[in-house]
Amino acid sequence: MPTEVLSRWKAAKLVVIDKVHGTENIYTIPVGSIFKVPSSKLTITIDAFLPAFTMEGTTITTSSNELINPAVKVKISEDGIPVFQGWIFSKYPNTHAVTHPKYGFSLIGAVRGSK
Repeated sequence: MPTEVLSRWKAAKLVVIDKVHGTENIYTIPVGSIFKVPSSKLTITIDAFLPAFTMEGTTITTSSNELINPAVKVKISEDGIPVFQGWIFSKYPNTHAVTHPKYGFSLIGAVRGSK
């Protein structure tokens, strides 16, 4: 991943939807961190954020440092058991969507770094 992307984007904004209670909470999670979702057994690891996700063959990168096709690479676990690993897309929420009976997840934004 280009270093200018790593230095420019410091966090992803995810919505966690509780389908049982009908609530939605927005969390700002730093790239490279593990986040415990309050009042749940969920943990979300943010592995990478790409502002302009592109894929050519098996190579995944970004075509720009602007928010053209934002995507976040996550690992989601519940009670220590992995339930999803992959990319969540802001513009295409149903592509590789997380299928969980109780929770839904959406990427709604990103936080720029200081550079």
